[in-house]
Order: sequence, then structure tokens, then C-alpha cells
Amino acid sequence: MALQLMKLLVTATTTTEIVPADTRFFHVTNALTAAGSTLTIDAASFFDDAGAEVTSLPTLAANNSYFNVYVNGVLQMEGISTYTPGATGVGSLAIDVPAGGGDIPADTPIVVEVLNYAPSSSTTVTT
Repeated sequence: MALQLMKLLVTATTTTEIVPADTRFFHVTNALTAAGSTLTIDAASFFDDAGAEVTSLPTLAANNSYFNVYVNGVLQMEGISTYTPGATGVGSLAIDVPAGGGDIPADTPIVVEVLNYAPSSSTTVTT
């Protein structure tokens, strides 16, 4: 019998599920926010998709989350807003209105969309 290479045959299959949790929060401004100033919205000033008052803004999952801010339906650049999770008095959204730009008028809708992902993977190895 001739020499031959003996190898181990192994197959593996990995299944990954990406489970997004999308939450939206709504606010309508009650006063003008001038360019060069900051609009800070407390958690209790938001309402949810059902129209109920919000008592807390959710925590952002480390490395698996992000938030978007829309002012009057327009997605805003990341660097002008600060999201702080937590309950009333702690949780808030702060929007730094750039100097030299436009004001945020009264009655302007502000929407915050928070996406948290809870991925899970399983691997099956067959030998």
C-alpha cells in the first residue's frame, strides 16, 4: 500500500440572528431655539409610538446600538446631538444648534430613533 495523507474531515455551520429593537420617541418644541444655543429635551417630554408619555430613555447597548435624530423630518448629523439614557431628570437629548445656521422654530417635531441589537450565534460542528 502506498503512503497517503490522512486528514480529519470537519464541517461547521454557523447561524447568526440579528435581533434589532427599534424604539422611537417624539417631541414637539414649544419655543424657538436660536442658532448657537442648545435645545435640551428631558425624557419626560417625549412620547412614544402609542402617544404615551415616556418615563425613561433606553440604554444604548455597547458596540451594538445607535441613535438617529430627526428635526422636522430631516436626519441630523451625528455631532450635533448628545443622547443620555435614563429616567426623568437624567435621560435627555441635547441638540446643539450650530451658530450661523437656522433656528429651530416653535412647534417643530423632533424624533429620536434608538436601535439596539441583540445578536446571537450558534455553531454546529460535525466530525
